Parts: sequence; C-alpha cells; structure tokens
Amino acid sequence: MSIINTKVLPFNATAYQNGETVEVSEADLLGKWSIVFFYPADFTFVCPTELGDLADHYAQLQEMGVEVYSVSTDTHFTHKAWHDTSETIGKITYPMIGDPTGAITRNFDVMIEEEGLALRGTFVINPEGEIKVAEIHDLGIGRSAVELVRKVQAAQHIAANPGEVCPAAWTPGADTLAPSLDLVGKI
Repeated sequence: MSIINTKVLPFNATAYQNGETVEVSEADLLGKWSIVFFYPADFTFVCPTELGDLADHYAQLQEMGVEVYSVSTDTHFTHKAWHDTSETIGKITYPMIGDPTGAITRNFDVMIEEEGLALRGTFVINPEGEIKVAEIHDLGIGRSAVELVRKVQAAQHIAANPGEVCPAAWTPGADTLAPSLDLVGKI
C-alpha cells in the first residue's frame, strides 16, 4: 500500500532546535506545509551535506509556508552535540527530531531494521496532514534541496489549482496541464 495521500500517524518526540529542546508531534504538522526529512545518523558523511543543503534553503521554504523537520534514530542530545561541533550542522535552525525508539521512522516505513537506522526518506505533507510526496533513497545517494523546493512548489500549486497537473521539470510560472481526452496522444 502506498503512503501517498495517507495521514501522518500519531507520534511524540523531542527535538533539538536553536539551543533548546522542543516537543514535536503530528499535530505540529497540521495547518501548514511540512517536510519530514529522514537521514541515517549524526556524525556521518552524506548526511551533513544534505542537512546543510536543506539549511541553505530553509528561509526560502519558510517564505513558502513550509516547516522542515529532520529525523534520525539518534537522540536530541546527539543532535545538540553534532550541532555544537560541526560548522555545517551549526547553521541548522529547523527542528532536529530524535527518534531513538524508531517509532517515527517505522511510521514512515523507512527503518532499516537490522541496522536501527533510517533510509534517506523525504516526505512533503500538506496542511491537512496528508503525505503528498514520498521519496526514498538508498544510503549512498544524497538528495537536493533545490529539487525538493521545486516539488513543494508543484504540490502547493496543484493544491491551489484543482484540475491542473504539473508536467516534468515544471517550475512556478511555467504552463501546467488540464487533463482531458483532448490531450490524449497530443503531448
């Protein structure tokens, strides 16, 4: 069964954000667009490049009404230690959720059970708490925040414009399509 268009399952977690611990639950995802961004572990190799790239685009995402939550099976204490010791991770201001029990990671079906780590999973969630984008990568394949921003823009456009769809490589301002029998075989 696909996770697309399903509601985010209930969870409660502690996150590290801006020098403090904050409590986060599925209720925090309601009423705005959200990105839940899973990665395997703190103090690793590809992960800081992805999280740093996301931090570089965080202001743009916030301007779009999007909150970002990174999640790993580390604790919020480990997130703090990484934040305090890495220049790249030190620029992060979005919540870094600790999921040491793996409950959230399992909710999104990205747990590598034999390792206790998350796959690289990216989920875009609408204000109603429904998953609209799900992307899962193997551990060695890093993600691009630029492409993630584009996907959020497309999801927001479709939500605001029922009856339209965004073709491949669509960007804001480009033409969309209105599916109909008249288009069949003409694209």
